[in-house]
Amino acid sequence: MTTPTALENADGPRAIDTHAHQPTSEFLHDAGGQMMRDAADRFGADLETDTYENMIAEYREAGVGRAVLLGWDAETNTGNPPVPNDYVAEVRDEHEDFFIGFGSVDPLKDDCVEEAIRCVEDLGLSGFKFQQIAQGFDPSDPEHDELFATIEDLGVPVVFHGGNSTLGACSAGGRGLKIKYGNPMLIDDVAADHPDLQILLAHPAFPWEREQLAICQQKGNVYMDLSGWMPRYIDDQVVHYAKTLLSDKVMFGTDYPMIEPDPWLSQFAELDLSEDIQRKLLWENAEEFFGL
Repeated sequence: MTTPTALENADGPRAIDTHAHQPTSEFLHDAGGQMMRDAADRFGADLETDTYENMIAEYREAGVGRAVLLGWDAETNTGNPPVPNDYVAEVRDEHEDFFIGFGSVDPLKDDCVEEAIRCVEDLGLSGFKFQQIAQGFDPSDPEHDELFATIEDLGVPVVFHGGNSTLGACSAGGRGLKIKYGNPMLIDDVAADHPDLQILLAHPAFPWEREQLAICQQKGNVYMDLSGWMPRYIDDQVVHYAKTLLSDKVMFGTDYPMIEPDPWLSQFAELDLSEDIQRKLLWENAEEFFGL
């Protein structure tokens, strides 16, 4: 493995992965269902499960000291069971020195606002993850305003999916999933209407990279990560902005277990980035965003 210079010179594992999923059946098999198997078949991945102990050891060996563990609830749109928020909190509690727990609420469920409050006030989760394509909702629709206003009042950040999704890849009708909900322009409305809501757009947002860059540049409360894509395939303009105008607003993420930290960081080391920029992207920006 080629190690980024910033990690070579760091005092122990410092990188922070902003986008990690469970390597267990709760996510890969139960919540993912057939749409996850479609993605695995299309891109040559496997859905073998693993333990959290092995996951953490793999991360620390790669120089990663913390990871955001994301909840998942797309039950209304997909019919698949969620990764329960209580389960995310339990895993966080068992490995509190490594995981930052993010809950998930299904915006199409009647109790989504109450569940959001419970996630923060009762479970102590640190934020929320939305996957609009899997969840089948337009975040800019006024019907969801109460949910986002509540999260804004709770004072925790949110992660929104940005760009296309591999879920349901090449299946008939894409399992009914609609990629239009991954357009980051829908998040621009949310950011404008809720200026105190800190928003992290996950992934480089293919095929809407430029729209996402524009939003991150114009909205002070919107950031992005590089998860879901190996660095070699990230659009050149995204890399250019990450090391210039948006160097304070771009973060490292993998999309584990679909992408593992070792190969991602090895390719990241090949990019033309100074050590200062590497530190910003790998951990400094995340430390500020998550209040670590």
